[in-house]
Amino acid sequence: MFFIAPSYRVICVGSTSKDIFFPTDEGIIIATPEDITSQQKIAFELGGKYRVENRYEAVGGVATNVSHGLVRLGHRAACYSKIGNDETGDWILDEFKQEKVPTDLLSVDTLAKTDLSAIIVLTQNGERTIFHNRDANEKLEIIDEKFKNTEWVFVSALNGDWRRNMKKILLLKERYGFSLAVNPGQHNIKEDVSAVSAMIAVSDVLVLNKDEAIELVMQTKKDLPKERLEDELFLLETLHRAGAKIVGMTDGKRGAWSFDGKEYWFCSIHTRNKVIDTTGAGDAFGSGFFSALLEGRSIEYGLKYGIANSGSVVGEYGAIKGLLSQDILKTFLGKIVPERLN
Repeated sequence: MFFIAPSYRVICVGSTSKDIFFPTDEGIIIATPEDITSQQKIAFELGGKYRVENRYEAVGGVATNVSHGLVRLGHRAACYSKIGNDETGDWILDEFKQEKVPTDLLSVDTLAKTDLSAIIVLTQNGERTIFHNRDANEKLEIIDEKFKNTEWVFVSALNGDWRRNMKKILLLKERYGFSLAVNPGQHNIKEDVSAVSAMIAVSDVLVLNKDEAIELVMQTKKDLPKERLEDELFLLETLHRAGAKIVGMTDGKRGAWSFDGKEYWFCSIHTRNKVIDTTGAGDAFGSGFFSALLEGRSIEYGLKYGIANSGSVVGEYGAIKGLLSQDILKTFLGKIVPERLN
């Protein structure tokens, strides 16, 4: 009997971690408008000690969050990532199985520790600050045959020798002909914008937040005035001209924009319940937006799906619990009305 490797419509490549959340109302928010990519900071007393009444745990990492979101919405998706041979890795495998997300593309490194994140969540507004340690995913490798039968590869923030992995994915795209969705990490952009740009140049879908869009455009178009960098339509058009066929861009509480080379769309946020924790909101938008495109829908519907999904996730701690199923998603679509801007 021959073993046939399972095939997936989407393989999400990137990080997997255990996320531990510490809610607190002790942090002080400081406005820093002069820093265009980091306009607010949070401060705690140096040497202070703060009691946290509760803590919460969830699986995290962009590839994990997006693959879970796609599976909830009925797509055959898997997460291509790495964990350690430790208790945390075992816990992650159990969490994946409970969510019915395939684990065969989660490789185990016996010499690495599973990635871990500690996340401070401000209870005043649900905003979070993440401290993450990457070990297993510093050693992630792209194995050719794993990508042979997939239709799509969704590439998120990569660690370790990420340039080599990006080049490998581009070679496999040429060899196997899969479509490419890209969600670059800000550290990837800052470290080597040319490597990220090479992937964007052949991308079918680009999902990112406004800070990441600004960082990309700043590094490729020097000496642009601040007013230009703040212009969402200029950012969308510039990224489309760089090669991305469809662009979806978020900006926190302000909402999200999209452009496909013809139509510009905007959609304001729509929260399902009170905002508890904004962790994973961008990833939930990404899986919702991308899910609509996988269904053959327009970018208008991409925004509806993305906004609905992100607006649900922020009502729970972590990036997984609040993800929508197909049936529940449909109940929100009528309440979310994007606006065409041209």
